Formats: sequence, C-alpha cells, structure tokens
Amino acid sequence: MDRWITTLREGDPEAAWDLFVERYRRLIFATIRHYAQDYDDVMDVFAQVCGALRANKLARLRRYTDETNPRARFSTWLVAVVRNQTIDWFRHRDGRKRLSTAATALPPVQQSIFKDVFLESRSHLEAYELLRTRDGLDITFGAFLKDLHATYAAISSQRKGRLLRELGDAVPPPDVESHAPSPDFDTAQRIAEALEVLKADERVAVQLFVVEQRPAAEVARIVGWPNAKAVYNRVYRSLARIRAGFERQGIGPDDL
Repeated sequence: MDRWITTLREGDPEAAWDLFVERYRRLIFATIRHYAQDYDDVMDVFAQVCGALRANKLARLRRYTDETNPRARFSTWLVAVVRNQTIDWFRHRDGRKRLSTAATALPPVQQSIFKDVFLESRSHLEAYELLRTRDGLDITFGAFLKDLHATYAAISSQRKGRLLRELGDAVPPPDVESHAPSPDFDTAQRIAEALEVLKADERVAVQLFVVEQRPAAEVARIVGWPNAKAVYNRVYRSLARIRAGFERQGIGPDDL
C-alpha cells in the first residue's frame, strides 16, 4: 500500500498530500501534456487538478481509497480524473462554440457522431444507438464504425490534431504503467460484425458491463432489464454467441 494512503487513513491529509504529489507528480504532468503543450497552460491545468484533488481534505482521493473493490487500479483512475479536469479547463477557457464549428464541414452522419462522441462524451455504442433511435437511420454497426473512423480522421487533421487534445474524449492519454496496444480498425470491424447478431439492448449491455465495467444493477436500470441477475445471464449468453460466431469463422483469441 502506498505511504500516502496509509497516512491519509491515519488522519493526516496534509502529509498524505505531500506524499501523493511526490509519488504521482510525473504521471499527472504526463497526462496533462498529452493535451497541452504551452507551458503556462500546463501549469494552469496542474493547479486546477491539484485544487480538485486536494479539496475538502482530499475527499476525492479518499473516496477511491475507501472502495473495497475499486473497478480500476489507482493509476488508471487518476489518469481519467486528470484527463477530465484538463478537458474542463480547456472548455472553460475556450467555450464550446469554436469546438462546434469543427463539425460543420462533415457529412450529416459524422456531424451527429461528432456531437455525441466529442461534445457529449457518449460512448461509441451509445452514439450508434442514438443514430438508429433518435435519428431513425437504418445503419449497421460496421457502417457506423467506418463513419466513426472518418470522423476521427477529419477532426484529427484540423489544426494538426490540437482540437483532439482540447476535446480529450477522442484519444485517451496513455497509462504510463501500461502500454498495451490498442486494436486496429480491422479488428474493430470484426467485433462490430459479431455484435450485429445481438439485439440493441444486448449490445448496450455488453458495452456497459464488459467494456466500461459498470455495475450490473446500473446496467439493468439503463437498458430496462429487471435486475442484476438478468444482466449476468443475458450478457454471458451474448458473449457465448459472439464466441461461437468467431469460431465458425475460424477466428481464435490470438487473431483479435
């Protein structure tokens, strides 16, 4: 257990803060620099991050350390917190008007993707379901992925990618303790095609429960299922169907 956690639990938040900053200063700065290059911007964001984490006697840090079974390791959780604080700082400074104008040259489907994914911070699967339900589009998940890929490419090209760094939602910062490679686009298409065999609520449940690791009870409320047990049963059956589909295509775990 990190010394700062032990010190915090012993009731000395000031000493715990000093130990925490000493331990994680480099990770915090590395995360901020993923989005900001200007020295003054980096230091301003660092001040905001420190203020948020130190507030109310380290209340935010305490909430994590008090969890019995945290859903993510601490470094991953901290990167997410710093990332969100960085995005909030840019949005407060620049506002959303300039960000919204970035989508005006995109085709209609990609404009919707931009709004949902980049501005509203929705997951890819949520954006796909909104295209089908809210916008009434008859679009396969594979076709959606192609438009999603095109949207990323278009936005990345603007101002040499700086817009993505300001938005933050598009490319998560690296966890300095983990360098696992991300799946390539061909792999994403294979997974998308496999998900097509599932019903819409099953696709959402798999995304939320397996990928985003949300609690089963919360997933049940979101998709309208009766309880957590229904999530366990239906998600595991859905995964079994996906695995069977891969096996019929001769695709094994090492191929993905």
